[in-house]
Amino acid sequence: MTTVALDTGIGPLLRSWREQRRISQLELALRADSSARHISFIETGRSRPSEEMILRLAEHLDIPVRERNALLVTGGYAPRFARTALDDPSMGVLREAIDRLLACYDPYPALVLDAMYTVVAANRGMRLLLEGVSEQLLTPPVNAMRLTLHPDGLAPRILNLPEWRADLLAQMERQIALARSAELRALYDEVAAYPADPAGTAAATGVPSLALPLRIAHGERELSFISSIATFNTPMDVTVAELAIETFLPADRATAAYLHTLMP
Repeated sequence: MTTVALDTGIGPLLRSWREQRRISQLELALRADSSARHISFIETGRSRPSEEMILRLAEHLDIPVRERNALLVTGGYAPRFARTALDDPSMGVLREAIDRLLACYDPYPALVLDAMYTVVAANRGMRLLLEGVSEQLLTPPVNAMRLTLHPDGLAPRILNLPEWRADLLAQMERQIALARSAELRALYDEVAAYPADPAGTAAATGVPSLALPLRIAHGERELSFISSIATFNTPMDVTVAELAIETFLPADRATAAYLHTLMP
């Protein structure tokens, strides 16, 4: 995933991240146990920050792990965080843990995504919902946003597509603001251009819910889910930092009961 380069040099890069987070030099200095004068000197190039200072500022600016490596390299230091392929033998324990988690969540749908919303893994419950989706969209690498919003994907079966689509696009916008990725922006532009309300989409029922549900047709039934996303705490690897586990909790008893009949 390529970062959009707005400036060159460690000072301008840190200033760009700070301004994007809408944090003043004084506020950042207080958070990082420094001074506004020192932050100003770093941003203007009058002072070269230490490796520890770069990491401390990155932490308080909530800069993604991948971009922290880029900051360190720009500042003249070696990358701190590894980027290990998920199929590397050293990731075996993590893969096994993810597989167990997904299996335990059956028959309810669950999947694992990377930073580009590529589906890394999915359980049987998730695959049940994909019946009827175009084979082209299911050919690896499978992208969850395309799968959901494409007219040949789940979109025609999502009964509250306008609301669900708006929520997904807003989620992508927040991710773009956080990571500043050119590839993610291109994906957003692509899926945002898909039809917003394809033929066959039903209007929302107006039934109150604790959170926006995904209402989706499955055969002659309507299933309803509430989505939750989990990430790993304090990751020290870029790959792990960018993984997200999305689970779909049945929003009503009828949905839960029906899924158990499909997968006893």
